[in-house]
Amino acid sequence: MSTKAFEPYELAGTTLSNRIVMAPMTRSRAYGPEQSPTELMATYYAQRAGAGLIVTEGTQPSEVGQGYPDTPGIHSAEQVTAWRKVTDAVHAEGGVIFLQLMHTGRVGHSSWQGRQPVGPSAVQAAGQVYTHDGMKDFEVPHELTDAEVEATVADFAAAARNAIAAGFDGVELHGANGYLIHQFLAPNSNTRTDAWGGSPARRARFAIETARAVAEAIGAQRTGFRLSPGNPFNDIAENDRDDVEATYTALVEGLAPLGLAYLHQMEAPGHRDLTEQIRKTWPGTFVLNPFTGQEPTGPGELELIQNGTADLIAYGALFMANPDLPRRLEQGGPFNTPDRSKSFGGDHTGYTDYPALQG
Repeated sequence: MSTKAFEPYELAGTTLSNRIVMAPMTRSRAYGPEQSPTELMATYYAQRAGAGLIVTEGTQPSEVGQGYPDTPGIHSAEQVTAWRKVTDAVHAEGGVIFLQLMHTGRVGHSSWQGRQPVGPSAVQAAGQVYTHDGMKDFEVPHELTDAEVEATVADFAAAARNAIAAGFDGVELHGANGYLIHQFLAPNSNTRTDAWGGSPARRARFAIETARAVAEAIGAQRTGFRLSPGNPFNDIAENDRDDVEATYTALVEGLAPLGLAYLHQMEAPGHRDLTEQIRKTWPGTFVLNPFTGQEPTGPGELELIQNGTADLIAYGALFMANPDLPRRLEQGGPFNTPDRSKSFGGDHTGYTDYPALQG
């Protein structure tokens, strides 16, 4: 059993109580005005404040950035005020919390969004997205003009300032899982030939420029970045290993001089060698959400901290079902089983009603 995982960690000037991260997980319960957080969400995050670091569910930086029903935003005064209840609740329990900024790009639908989704190129993703009217095919997105790309970068920076105003300790840019930043990185969703595409370095430009703008807006020590090289979610095709290595080398080398708080990798199947390469290239704190097959990340992955593969380990499904996960990990269990049928939407069941250990 790793003991290092339960020791404090200095993250860009902020002391974390342990090295266990609550990974961002979409829960679709922002039922307040303008997709604002609710008191129930404040309870949910406060219950999990024993994490060294909480990263919230993906939160849209603008109206057009929303791809799913009932996900929260951080682009209005009402949303900032509502998020303050969440951050106050987490801080009251001694926790540290970053807000994940997630622009879904071409993942979404005009039937409820009220507008055509956007993307780096007018390339429709294969598959469907959930709406209140049922599952619908993805649509061909509006290709962002150069001016619109710049405006989107500015939206991220404004949202980051709003997050700090709402009391967050920092933000994480979602550059993974087939959402907008990842869409710019991937050759099948970014077919541009201008300054934002056409080569690995130019496809990485949007991610780097967005990270730079956010770091300038709120401070690099308050800015993290999540990536998932090789992850096919949302019809991303990063199948050419040479291209993947070139793209993510360009990305990491472009992010490194910014002095960000951390890099957070969601590991794709068969990519441990790339994980290790990125770990060696990245000069700062490295957070890993490791690939474990069909099972949720568990106690065995704490060894990745002990052996230096990562500085911090992120847990998703187990944190959903175990509000006191660090304590359970330290004593080897037992672990509640997550009810995945309650993952998205609904009330407190499968959300805030998972029991903590007694005594």
